[in-house]
Amino acid sequence: MDILIKALQLVLALVILVTIHEFGHYIFARMFGVKVNRFYLFFNPWFSLLRYDPMKGTVDVFARNGEKGLFTLRAGKPATPRADGKSTWRDTIYGLGWLPLGGYCDIAGMVDETKSADQLASEPQDWELRSKPAWQRLCVMVAGVTLNFVLAIIIYIGIAIHWGDDVIPFQAMTEGMDFSEELQEAGFRNGDILESLNGKPLDATDYSLAWDMIQPGARVGVLRDGRPETVEISESLIRTVATKGKDYTPMAMRIPVYVAKVVNGDPAAAAGIQPGDRILTVGADTVPSITEFLPSLSAHAGQTIPMRLVRKGGKEEVVDITVSDAGKIGIQMLSPLEIFDRQTIHYNFFQAIPRGWEIGTDRLSSYVSSLKLVFTKEGAQSIGGFGTLGDLFPSQWNWYSFWQITAFLSIILAFMNIIPIPGLDGGYTLFLIVEMITGRKPSDKFLEVVNTCGFALLLLLLVYANGNDLYRFLLK
Repeated sequence: MDILIKALQLVLALVILVTIHEFGHYIFARMFGVKVNRFYLFFNPWFSLLRYDPMKGTVDVFARNGEKGLFTLRAGKPATPRADGKSTWRDTIYGLGWLPLGGYCDIAGMVDETKSADQLASEPQDWELRSKPAWQRLCVMVAGVTLNFVLAIIIYIGIAIHWGDDVIPFQAMTEGMDFSEELQEAGFRNGDILESLNGKPLDATDYSLAWDMIQPGARVGVLRDGRPETVEISESLIRTVATKGKDYTPMAMRIPVYVAKVVNGDPAAAAGIQPGDRILTVGADTVPSITEFLPSLSAHAGQTIPMRLVRKGGKEEVVDITVSDAGKIGIQMLSPLEIFDRQTIHYNFFQAIPRGWEIGTDRLSSYVSSLKLVFTKEGAQSIGGFGTLGDLFPSQWNWYSFWQITAFLSIILAFMNIIPIPGLDGGYTLFLIVEMITGRKPSDKFLEVVNTCGFALLLLLLVYANGNDLYRFLLK
């Protein structure tokens, strides 16, 4: 039942994301007077589950390609082409395929997975994409990824309006904060619990706190080893911090190491570590937070060491564990929201718009930054397919989690599609940009060859990713 619920959530998310993506291509093609031959959710090799032909006014159920369906239903009166030859929405066949690997929008006059260069040997027609200016073709190509990103922002806005934000008050961060070198020189110490600013209690909704704390003359009250202390900010701190780049982080929450999930077959599972355990020591190192935990694991890579835990019931226990050569033990850690007390921030419509934009751009930035891990051995082994995607969803239906994950997948889909690989939107976009710069259009034969190579590469990646899922499920 858990697997079924996860699968249903994944399928619903794919239906939303693929439909929006292909609708982006469709609507911009229609805006520029380009005919769209077919609009399909999911692929339909050999047959379609549903196929609607507005010109015939029929819906075919379980229809082999090019043939009538097992059942044919009447869905309106047959239509005739426009007298002036212009295309309309009725010229498009709309369908539901059975292979949930994506979808497609078969745009007239475009070399893609639905047609070859030989099929475009005739003179370009006014209703074909190849007859349109490069800037219009570019708009059609980037419309899919654009709508996916816009969808993610809209979802995050909706989440902010309906559920608000769960935040952790600074006083509830029982492990305190980690501070940058500059803030430590100003008087802060790692583990300080922030309490007040200029005599006023800190507000969890104050997103400008990091900036306000470094203002000249600011007085920051902290709790250090159970004793109240005051850190007075000098004139020079703000000048020093202002020279740092945009990725500079003045402080970050210290998060204790609680186990959320254990990967079967990895060292943690073999050592008997369980969800809910808190890790206190790694070898001889005390690890009150992730800040100390991760470096300690790396330092003990390839070694078998004792690890002290606190079980759910409060009992301490020591287990022997072998750390992998990459400094991993195979656990997923609890998020701060699952550890500390929290409070909810509520937003009205106008407050939710910038909040949704902030979350969306932050998720995109974080995802792009994490992609460098794919080119490591551990990263390549962690690549997954539909099983990994499905496992992102909770085993019980939860609309908050569903929309959070769907929005994130929409961002992933947008970014991955704009990567300049032939066969993806990014490949077409790259060739169009080159054409706009050089004034030379690639031949249809060239586009057919590179798209075929790109499609083969994507197919290999798909097989590899889902093969990793099978390996982890069956063997590990």
